[in-house]
Amino acid sequence: MNNGMNIAKGIGSGFVATIVLSAIMLMKQSMGVMPQLNPIQMITEMSGMGTLLVGWLTHFFIGTILWGVLYAWIDRSLPGPPWFRGATFATGAWLLMMILMMPMAGAGFFGLQMGMMAPVATLVMHWLYGAVLGAVYGAWARPEREQPVHA
Repeated sequence: MNNGMNIAKGIGSGFVATIVLSAIMLMKQSMGVMPQLNPIQMITEMSGMGTLLVGWLTHFFIGTILWGVLYAWIDRSLPGPPWFRGATFATGAWLLMMILMMPMAGAGFFGLQMGMMAPVATLVMHWLYGAVLGAVYGAWARPEREQPVHA
């Protein structure tokens, strides 16, 4: 297995999943659903910068590079089909967000200062991100896995 190629596939898969997640986040905001739950605004405010561009760039860095590379590294150790492995992985990312990032952003443990729906909504969004991440990674890695091994 070529780890460099898997890392590239992880980054590519993370980028696709981040685009899907971003579209869902934008739709949620435009519909006025839980407007207080705005991760881009939270990241921007935590950075101390006055522009949402910083929030978006950080969001894409985390979803594409950080989670994409980490997923490529642990994919094979997770159970189930690719989409399920991705959702399982994303559950861990969600837990880190709830325990570390939400309190740092002033939203409290599990974001409960925004209401009971905050942890549920963020979990569903993470599962969607993870399912896309795993499915895309699995599709891109499949040809590599199916190649015969030569002695």
